[in-house]
Amino acid sequence: MNSLLRTEQLVVGWQQPATRPLDLNVAAGEIVGLTGPNGVGKSTLLSAFAGRAKVFSGRIEQRPGLRLALQRQDVPPVVGMPLSGRELLALTGASAEGLPVWLAGRLDIRLDRLSGGQRHYLTLWAVLQAPADLVLLDEPTNNLDVAGVAHLTEHLRDRAAAGAGILVVSHDTAFVDAVCDRVIALKGHDVV
Repeated sequence: MNSLLRTEQLVVGWQQPATRPLDLNVAAGEIVGLTGPNGVGKSTLLSAFAGRAKVFSGRIEQRPGLRLALQRQDVPPVVGMPLSGRELLALTGASAEGLPVWLAGRLDIRLDRLSGGQRHYLTLWAVLQAPADLVLLDEPTNNLDVAGVAHLTEHLRDRAAAGAGILVVSHDTAFVDAVCDRVIALKGHDVV
């Protein structure tokens, strides 16, 4: 197994610990789901993997030279921002090729004039197009309709088949069960 990310007894947080010790491994070509109730530190774990949250104890090991892409669950506010979807993709270096038809036809519309789901999918698409070895997704199905979730599922499988490791944090159990090779459930502050 070609490990991209591995943790041993990892405890992370901001001012204080937010998680229980976690052992985790994400390999190239694998989609791993991380589920659990609000407040158990799922998003904080992703932030720690991206070097943003504090490691209180344990270890994070990343493959040398690992390229990482992080999609946060909160889409930045764009009210009054005269940026189109096409411009967002250009700024992030993402290609519009492969976008679903229902969104590709709206790329010239300003972001603040798109629906929340359309904005979310465009920012998600930009992250998924990044030349990353490991993709970290935080609640990627938020605001997406059935067509968006279906397209996302197909694209994640394609990315994994091409060798990317993907770690998905989600409350959407149907999505996680459908797309992930393995699911790790955090219950309260315990790992199941």
